[in-house]
Amino acid sequence: MSDQNIPTLSNLRPTPGSRTRPIRLGMGEGSGTGQTATKGQKGQRSRSGDGKMPGFEGGQTPLLRRVPKRGFTNGPFRRIFQVVSLEAIERTFKSQKEVSLEALRLHGLIKGRKPVKVLGDGSLKSAYKISAHAFSASAREKILKAGGESVLIPS
Repeated sequence: MSDQNIPTLSNLRPTPGSRTRPIRLGMGEGSGTGQTATKGQKGQRSRSGDGKMPGFEGGQTPLLRRVPKRGFTNGPFRRIFQVVSLEAIERTFKSQKEVSLEALRLHGLIKGRKPVKVLGDGSLKSAYKISAHAFSASAREKILKAGGESVLIPS
């Protein structure tokens, strides 16, 4: 065996025939892929923007429209809360004892105008007067146990 046949990093080459040029579509008649650019003659698939909608079944009524609607959603009337944990309040408001919506917004715990709910994740070591639109049962219990006060804001 000669040294020329042993591949090293300096003489690596792909196997002959393993790498072919990509076909360049629509590059003129001489390329062999001009005119229709391998899309055939006429028809939906030959047009630009030929994509069909998701769930399209060739003109047959799609499954999504054949199956009846079920259940009830109360979407327009559901209340979406921004949640704040007691752990985040304890971490952020070490020196302050009163936690208002403005203070929560200032410290980046909430944003926007959605109602705020305080959840009982974590624990409180000192008493806080916390104002929010809603409190979980465990959060209210932990706030009272620490000697604080939970103030409900009407919304």
